[in-house]
Order: sequence, then structure tokens, then C-alpha cells
Amino acid sequence: IDAAKAESLEAIGEALHVNGKVLVTGCMGAKPDAIAAIHPKVLGITGPHQSEAVIEAVHRHLPRPHDPYLDLVPPGGLKLTPGHYAYLKISEGCNHRCSFCIIPAMRGDLVSRPIGMVLHEAEQLVERGVRELMVISQDTSAYGVDLRYQRDFWKDREIETRLVDLARELGELDAWVRLHYVYPYPHVDRIIPLMAEGRILPYLDIPFQHASPTLLKSMKRPAAAENTLARIRAWREICPQLVIRSTFIVGFPGETEDDFQRLLDWLSEAQLERVGCFRYSAVEGAAANALADPVPEALKDERWHRFMQHQQSISRSRLAARVAQVEPVIVDAVNGDRIIARSYGDAPEIDGNVILRGVETSIEPGNFLDVEIEGHDDYDLFGRVLADQTPD
Repeated sequence: IDAAKAESLEAIGEALHVNGKVLVTGCMGAKPDAIAAIHPKVLGITGPHQSEAVIEAVHRHLPRPHDPYLDLVPPGGLKLTPGHYAYLKISEGCNHRCSFCIIPAMRGDLVSRPIGMVLHEAEQLVERGVRELMVISQDTSAYGVDLRYQRDFWKDREIETRLVDLARELGELDAWVRLHYVYPYPHVDRIIPLMAEGRILPYLDIPFQHASPTLLKSMKRPAAAENTLARIRAWREICPQLVIRSTFIVGFPGETEDDFQRLLDWLSEAQLERVGCFRYSAVEGAAANALADPVPEALKDERWHRFMQHQQSISRSRLAARVAQVEPVIVDAVNGDRIIARSYGDAPEIDGNVILRGVETSIEPGNFLDVEIEGHDDYDLFGRVLADQTPD
């Protein structure tokens, strides 16, 4: 959280440097004094879910007559991501009370969007050229629990507001579908067959956070690490190409060397493809601040480096297993004869890329290509485009 705050404050400073007129909104806006103390020149600060206040601030500082071109803005708004992929938010807030997290305090409990509304937005995005949908929320697999999984209408059919039903319907659209921020509830098992059938991408983003039962209990996270390993093995039996991304915290209060070693051993067993790691840092308002036995900063750094080195060898091994395979990729950027693409196992900005060279110039971002994987480094794959294919 602290790293995200620092990044946000840096982005505010960059925006002020570019044009000098900045409004700040979102989670950090819930504490305006902290922003104003560092960036006193911002014109206005609002918290999350305050769209009307944002518009009022804009009109207050930039009053102008009606622009007829605004009437041309589509009902779904304007995308800020590249044209070929989009984030599809299905809910807001979270019912969990993880001791290191303050998201529920800022965004409240889970509020799911009606499934018909979500599917309508997804269909519109695909019709406007989006080739990949990233399903996001604070707790994607809890989707619908607040609505008691009530039925909603979509194309004259009743559908329950559940993640598995949503995934099945999204899989009917002409786009890749990628699931993020999935809490490992038991019903996630029902989604894996959809991946094996090719309806949605065989990719799961699950923030496991740790493997020590003691620490998971302190974090107020599910503590059945061994059961999770068994489930991962079962998932891969159903869908061998499954890629799992996760994030972990090292240096959490009370973490012993035995706890940390248990985490490394768990990683060796789990063989996760994509992994991120954060050094624990206290966040104002988090319950974990009151926990005993804080880990010294130097020890946090040491464990972080050991973690990353350990996982790097696992990631390299998982990437090496894909060499000589033929895989579909989606093109993100074209730089001369060098193409930056991603496979089913790579989400934009947080995972690796598939680097392609010596390809024709008619290829554009958003195209799908079949490529043969020829090599890899610690994070990226390298490949060649198969001959005699028309970019899709």
C-alpha cells in the first residue's frame, strides 16, 4: 500500500509538472491533507465514488460553454487503456478484513454489479474492437454473494449472478477473458474446466500472500496452505496449460525464519509461473500495525532478495518448458521489425512479454498471431511468427 501511495504521489507531481492543473480523486483522496501537504497546488481532492464532486471541481476551475462534441461520447464512456484490451470491473469493495489491508475502510463492503449490466458492457467493448477483457474487482470470486446470487436477464435468459456463470457467458464473446484477484474459494474449482475447454484463458491471479499457517492466521487469510497445493495439482490435471500468478508478503510481523523457509518450500511445491513479492510495510489504519514482533527492515530486505532469487529459478523453469511449443499471442506494440506481444500466460504491465523479430509490417496492436516459442530469459519469451498466416 505504501509503495502504491508513493507511486500515486509521484504521478500527481508529474501531472502538475506537465500542465499545472490537476484534480485528484480515488482512494488516496480519502485523506486530502496528506496530498495537500506534499502537493499544495492541486486544484481539488475527492475520495472514491465521488464522480459528482469531480465534475463539480472541473466546472469550478474550468467553466466553459457546452461542447457539442461531448454528445458524441458513447454511453460506455471513453477507454483509457490501449484499444485492444480493457478492464471489466464486476464489483466494488470487499467483505474480508485482512489485517494488512485498508481497502474495506476506503471502499466499503462488496457491492456486485448486476450480471446483465456487466455482460452488456463486455459486449459493447468487444463490438468496439477490444480483443481481451481483464475481469477485475477487489475480490472477483465473491462476485454475487451480496446479491445472494440473484438471477438477472441477459438476452432474454435468466442467469445467476455468480463468477462461474459470468465466466461462461464472457467465454461466448470473441475475446480473450482473463481473471484477476481471485480469492481461492472452493467454487473456483468449477472455473478450471472452462479454461480447459478454451472458453476463458487458462490464467488465474490469486494473491496467496504467504504459506505459513501462523502468519496466514495473523493476516486473517485462509490458512490451509497444504490444501491449496492439492487444489493446484488438481487444477493442473484438468488444465495442464494453467498459468498461476500470485503475490506474497515477506517480513510480516511475527515472521520467523521457519515461517519464511516454509514459504520457500511451498513455492518449490506450487511451481507458480508468475509471482510478485512485497516487503511488509505498516499502513495507517491497518489492524496489523498492532501486532507484536515486527521484522527489522534489513531482515525484510534479505528475505525479499532470497524470495525473488528462489522464485526466479522456478519461473525460468516454467518458461523453459514452453520452448518449442506453438502458442497464440496478442500483439501489444510494433517497433520496426520488433513486436511486443503477450501469451495467454501474460497480463499486460504486470507479467512478461513474447518478443518477436523479423516480422512483416502489416501487423498491428490487437492482432492475434500463432508463434513458435524459441527461447526465454528470466521473465520473457522469444519466438517467431509461423509462416502463411493472416493477422487476425
